[in-house]
Amino acid sequence: MTSIHIGQIASFTQTRHIITLASSKQLVLFRLPRIENTSAKEMLPNETKDGWAYYCMEAECPHAGGPMKNATFDIEDSSYVASCPWHSYDFNVETGESSYGIKACTFPVEIRDGIVYVICDETEGAGEVSVEPVSEKVKLKTSPAGADAEIAAPVHSKGLVYLPETATLCEWCVHILHTTDPEHKIQLTHHLFSVFAAREQTANPMPLGAGKVSPPDEPPRDNHNSIVQPWLMPKAGRGGTLKSRITMLHALANIEQWAIDLAIDIMARFSTFRTTTSAALPRTFFYDWLKVANDEAKHFSLLRARLEDLGSSFGALPVHHGLWESAAVTSHDLRARISIIALVHEARGLDVNPMTISKFQAAGDAASVDSLRTIHHDEITHVTTGHRWLSWICEQEGTDAVQVFRSNVKKYFKGAVKGPFNEDARMEAGMNKSYYEDLGGKPLVSSMVAGG
Repeated sequence: MTSIHIGQIASFTQTRHIITLASSKQLVLFRLPRIENTSAKEMLPNETKDGWAYYCMEAECPHAGGPMKNATFDIEDSSYVASCPWHSYDFNVETGESSYGIKACTFPVEIRDGIVYVICDETEGAGEVSVEPVSEKVKLKTSPAGADAEIAAPVHSKGLVYLPETATLCEWCVHILHTTDPEHKIQLTHHLFSVFAAREQTANPMPLGAGKVSPPDEPPRDNHNSIVQPWLMPKAGRGGTLKSRITMLHALANIEQWAIDLAIDIMARFSTFRTTTSAALPRTFFYDWLKVANDEAKHFSLLRARLEDLGSSFGALPVHHGLWESAAVTSHDLRARISIIALVHEARGLDVNPMTISKFQAAGDAASVDSLRTIHHDEITHVTTGHRWLSWICEQEGTDAVQVFRSNVKKYFKGAVKGPFNEDARMEAGMNKSYYEDLGGKPLVSSMVAGG
């Protein structure tokens, strides 16, 4: 075994980092709050004096290759357990053991003289190592000099209303849906995710409040945007000019704002959902979609900040409400909502994102490329979330997820599900070709916009 130099401890400020070894093998490094253990008299080699603990495991779930960089965490028997976002296979981050009987590869981490080392086989240790943080940050206008901000406490600005600590998750969701200012919407969404996630690890989790409040038929918008039909939107062009790139970024920011509402709406609207076998949605359903909403808030903030860097602003161009049409026609059925929003629109985003990124690369717009790459990587996990929960519902009901998905597309989507498909990204999210090949919905009579 050999110690691989990963980097200075001061450079690790986020929860997740992808490590690529010289052999091209990828690991994921987790930075998590130290679990207080009264039986441990001394600090462990993977712990720091400021209260953090570091863990490392293989980047792909040994069950089906799911991305462990997007794992969710629980604490069991004074140890962290990471659950794969695809099928919820759980792994002790120290031993790799799973309640499903399989085992993931884990690697000891040691902190020595301010340096992070990962202990692994000598054959993997030679050569250059790259480390890439997994972005979890939101760009807020209230941050100093436009810096990234991780919100631990409410950020107050004029007109921004926070609910009391007694508020339920559904009350928060409806409040966010009724919030018209997009800057306030992203701040409230990020705050809600932070509070909900923190309270999940306590004896006082946030109550769901299922069925106590009703979401709006369509989230209202402020009066700063000119609203047009989707087919009347300005043509973006090929990205070769500044005007073209601004048009693209503005259109994407509009989609991301709606994507926040779609992820928030699914929790409030379907909070009382029961499967045909009377199974209620577990709390992990709400955590997963709140994580999606938080990501979408981050995406909007990145695009809004980039527009301002380029001398424009969100609201400078017309926007459309076309994406909400799919929400309206699937408001009665969670299976249909997941099928159309997550597994058609979001999945289509996976197909077109690489082409969009290549246009900005050709224009030499590296800052926009960085933001778009972050968005693309996050959106793979959003499709994963949709796949996971449609599969869970179908497993509970004894139905086939592929057939349920295809049936919903034929009923509620207008037009064909067209390629070219990003087969690798779709497969990473859990969607093989059986989901989308030779698939079409109802005849196209109006413009539908895919993405999110």
